[in-house]
Amino acid sequence: MAQPREMTCAELVELVTDYLEDALPAAERRRFEEHLGACSHCLGYLAQVRLTVAAAGRLREDTLPADVRDALLHAFRGWHGAAADSPG
Repeated sequence: MAQPREMTCAELVELVTDYLEDALPAAERRRFEEHLGACSHCLGYLAQVRLTVAAAGRLREDTLPADVRDALLHAFRGWHGAAADSPG
């Protein structure tokens, strides 16, 4: 049986949400964790994502000033469409 190839940093970034939600198949999870063991940059990235998720989880819409809420809504309006249309 062929040895699975090493995961790249770009692949890890694409899979980080599935990893945090424990939604990766076992083989992908092993590749992900092996990459983390060898890549301090991705380990730092994962830590940043965990901190962001924790901070966002403490936010409530009714505690945001109206101008901040409106700025966030404006910034993310159409985000999925723009991401899908971008080359890459």
